[in-house]
Amino acid sequence: QVQVAESGGGSVQAGGSLKLSCEYSNFPSPGYCVGWFRQVAGKGRKGVATAKLSTEIKYYDESVEDRFTISSDDSSNIFYLHMTNLKPEDTAIYYCAASPPLAVAGQWCAPRTGMWTYWGQGTQVTVSS
Repeated sequence: QVQVAESGGGSVQAGGSLKLSCEYSNFPSPGYCVGWFRQVAGKGRKGVATAKLSTEIKYYDESVEDRFTISSDDSSNIFYLHMTNLKPEDTAIYYCAASPPLAVAGQWCAPRTGMWTYWGQGTQVTVSS
């Protein structure tokens, strides 16, 4: 049974940094898609960064590009979201997710919520101005 679980949320002032971690287990094949999504109250869940493990394939939403970095430590079964220069609009519940490797319209690990199979429980990130 594939499992993912995130940790590392918290409160920070604007301009600060946070690093989220997601431990995963039992991926049955290499090259799994891993990703980070966020959700604010009253809105749908949105992908902010995704990656295909064991490759250089990554995706970033334009709102976080150049500020957030998705990375992984495959030997430890953990992937991360390093967030810098945080803004109040980054405040949300952040979820890690995983799915079998899948390309949609030629894009590996596309940030389309419906294609992701496994989800963590979410961790709150609050950025104050």
